Amino acid sequence: METVAFSSVPTKVGDVLAAVTEDGVAATQFHDGPEVRARISERLRMAVVEDPDRTAPVREELAAYFAGELREFGVALDWRLMSSIQRRVLGTLFTTVPYGHAVTYGELADRSGTGVPARGIGSIMGSNPIPIIVPCHRVVAGNGLGGFSGGEGVESKRWLLTLEGYLQPTLDWDL
Repeated sequence: METVAFSSVPTKVGDVLAAVTEDGVAATQFHDGPEVRARISERLRMAVVEDPDRTAPVREELAAYFAGELREFGVALDWRLMSSIQRRVLGTLFTTVPYGHAVTYGELADRSGTGVPARGIGSIMGSNPIPIIVPCHRVVAGNGLGGFSGGEGVESKRWLLTLEGYLQPTLDWDL
């Protein structure tokens, strides 16, 4: 039977939870708690195990990212919670939009070559099971930030883009 292990990292945008299968990180969330872990393990159809060795690499990378010390995640990813279209769009995002950069919904639609329109790209970003590592926060509207379904919504997106240097910090911004 396949298993999933959980671990979370306290950050300025909440306790970021990571779900790690034998294949890699399958999900991240901006909130931790028993109900969140249960929902993820049910979606994965996997038993939950305690496995600090399995979760240590993603904990270390998330902590380094939120400290402003990591620009590219190297942990293995488990894409199983995504449809083929989601995988293609999010995979394109993951491989073509680096730290400190952003792309519009329309540009990502063109890059992915899926025929999904910009509005559909927004829906795919909103259903991204691995936010932060697969950086849906780097997809913006042509006339502003656009929406964001993680954490505290668009304020979490703004915080992540400021951390990465895409947006200028405000006077009250604190890493």
